[in-house]
Amino acid sequence: MYEQNYLARRLRAASIGRDDAPFLKDHRTGASLSYGAFFANAERMAAVLAANGVRPGDRIAVQAPKTQAMLELYVGAVLAGAVFLPLNTAYTGAELAYFLGDAEPALLVCDPANLAALEPIAAKAQVPVILTLAADETGTLTEARDAASPGFQAVVREAGDLAAILYTSGTTGRSKGAMLSHLALASNSETLKDYWRFTADDVLIHALPIFHTHGLFVATNIAAMAGASCIFMAGFDAEAIVAAMPEATALMGVPTFYVRLLETPGLADAARNMRLFVSGSAPLLAETHERWHRLTCHAILERYGMTETNMNTSNPYDGERRAGTVGFPLPGVEVIVTDPDTGAEVPAGQVGILEVRGENLFSGYWRMPEKTAEELRENGFFITGDMAEISADGYISIVGRAKDLIITGGYNVYPKEIELLIDAVEGVVESAVIGVPHKDFGEAVVALVVAEPGADVSEASIMAAIGPDLARFKQPKRVIIVDALIRNTMGKVQKKELRAAWKDLFA
Repeated sequence: MYEQNYLARRLRAASIGRDDAPFLKDHRTGASLSYGAFFANAERMAAVLAANGVRPGDRIAVQAPKTQAMLELYVGAVLAGAVFLPLNTAYTGAELAYFLGDAEPALLVCDPANLAALEPIAAKAQVPVILTLAADETGTLTEARDAASPGFQAVVREAGDLAAILYTSGTTGRSKGAMLSHLALASNSETLKDYWRFTADDVLIHALPIFHTHGLFVATNIAAMAGASCIFMAGFDAEAIVAAMPEATALMGVPTFYVRLLETPGLADAARNMRLFVSGSAPLLAETHERWHRLTCHAILERYGMTETNMNTSNPYDGERRAGTVGFPLPGVEVIVTDPDTGAEVPAGQVGILEVRGENLFSGYWRMPEKTAEELRENGFFITGDMAEISADGYISIVGRAKDLIITGGYNVYPKEIELLIDAVEGVVESAVIGVPHKDFGEAVVALVVAEPGADVSEASIMAAIGPDLARFKQPKRVIIVDALIRNTMGKVQKKELRAAWKDLFA
């Protein structure tokens, strides 16, 4: 029934003949959803999509709480040949208006609590159907799922067909939709499953959001492809994660997870049963790596990926997991470091722009051929924009970013989007948004603002003005009024110098 659908076939393969095996266990209630029940529900979800006019290639936009039903919808979209478009639950109406207008989805799924606010936005974007899904799994989507029958015949999808679009912020303020194919998702998850030694005996603590590559395409896909089970959590809860460790074997998290878990009582004893801790989505401080190892006797395995590329590199499962590095290229992935001016490959130990090539790469940016051509070379290498160096023994270190991307708590924030909003506030002359070190978030968003002489501009007034239009994770942790921004002789704002000047703000 799944044979002709490239990704669905691979997601189902490990659980065929094991329908009674548990896939998702709700950590609050202890109730388990078996593989058989999960895929039957995914087939019902696919039938619901088809009944609502969704055709192969149509986009399905989803801004809803993390639930088992949302995962069923993801697999249902794959079965129906649709393109899954998960959206951060923190996005505001103004942000959603752009995504819906750009992607032109055939269907939107949202939290019923947000329905009234989103209906006019969806209508303006000409989204024909809206269904709802709440945190307790009530809503019109699950009602329709329960009324449908399983047994949906998966739509034929080839390796190059799109399976998902994930939006990543643009340096000009316009978000880019990274198009991810069935091949990109399937090959990367299969590689990681083998590289990290996942089997049907594993129990993964799943506490990551599922509107993001890490939680949706890494954690979920790997577990399904291994036939493993997940302790499924609606969000990060340090005490709940520690409580779950004795019956689990693996955890995937962002650096913030590990910083906060280190402060949670009982961690050392609880971690004894675990075999693997993976960190990604933002740089892990060497200090965190070392503290974790001292307390738990486990070395966190850090890896490196991007929305556009899935996962590119990983520290080894066997061998030294070197703090401050992201390890080696994954099997099937090529990594080079190039001179930012000439594009020529540089020798080991020299810093340059990291470029990657492999089946894991995206297919381009949705409706942005010019942007795709800028960042995806004709030879197949993607220019990541990250500055890196490769040691003599092959370990890759990310040393900075050529662009001004801020990674806070695992989420990408581009300063220009925030600067445009701040600069529009009455009394503001100009602004510069930077990322500075933060113990919990890796980097914190900080806005430096120059005000007109005598203008009534303050941290509070700026936050009140921009807050309604920005997701919470993008909102500055501090807004600081300054006399002037540091510039070079050509008048260009020097963000590197600004970051250095304010690096101890949260120390």
